[in-house]
Amino acid sequence: MATKTMLHPRNQHREGYDFARLIAQMPDLEAFTMRNPLGQTTINFQDARAVRMLNRALLKTHYAIDFWDIPPTYLCPPIPGRVDYVHSLADLLAQSNGGEIPRGRDVKVLDIGTGASLVYPLIGQSEYGWDFTGVDIDPLAIKSAKAICELNDLNIRLRHQANRENIFRGVIDPRDVFHLTMCNPPFHASLEQANRGTQRKWQNLGKGQSDTLNFGGQNAELWCPGGEIKFIASMVEQSIDFAPQCLWFTCLVSKKDNLKPLSRILGSARVADYTVCEMAQGQKTSRFVAWTYIRRNHRASFLANAAKRGA
Repeated sequence: MATKTMLHPRNQHREGYDFARLIAQMPDLEAFTMRNPLGQTTINFQDARAVRMLNRALLKTHYAIDFWDIPPTYLCPPIPGRVDYVHSLADLLAQSNGGEIPRGRDVKVLDIGTGASLVYPLIGQSEYGWDFTGVDIDPLAIKSAKAICELNDLNIRLRHQANRENIFRGVIDPRDVFHLTMCNPPFHASLEQANRGTQRKWQNLGKGQSDTLNFGGQNAELWCPGGEIKFIASMVEQSIDFAPQCLWFTCLVSKKDNLKPLSRILGSARVADYTVCEMAQGQKTSRFVAWTYIRRNHRASFLANAAKRGA
């Protein structure tokens, strides 16, 4: 595959997919491979089974995950882009740690909407040894994530969010301290909008019409009333209640036009600092917004003492 030079420098997938290596680790992948017009090995990314098998091979080969599966119709995440978010968060922490990335289980991360795939904790634990807590409103997603943990003997805490109106409330305990929170929010405002977005993707790829959502996805994974901007606004509002317990709150932002209203929302919340980190995957640019209530001269001490306070 062509080199993906825009990915993060530490992203293991910068050189594309090494199918010979992947098939050696996951022989079942070979049945789903094909040749593109340039003669390169690839898969049919419209085939949900092929994408799922590719993810299994990637997670086993690069992140030592022997078992991985998700229920049918659940979101099957493209791994390279998810990896970029994790590495960019590591860079964010390094800014408050003398340029060195904090590693090991003393680094506490809260993954909001961890999903059935548990993809962020799997990557972050493998790459940096961080200690993850995953949260989701969907009981079946939590059940799937627990199965992945049990079958791979992973120590990842999972919490069910019982109230759909809450994001941090009800899942952050008074004794919890986190270096990071992360989230890939539902970015459509309705199911109809999600379906229209999927059709545009297929048309842009020259695939015509498709009734299947790109990479699958349940309703809660794809849309919520008010869409992405309302979800992140609620996240900012609730983060104020947990300001002393977290160094950086972060969330992916799919629509660049949402950055301007989000800056106003963060200004009203009187955060100590916020930043936007852009990430590029091929022709696509993604980004996340990060905000903190901890002043710059106190962040290094927060990093040093968070594990002790949360013990």
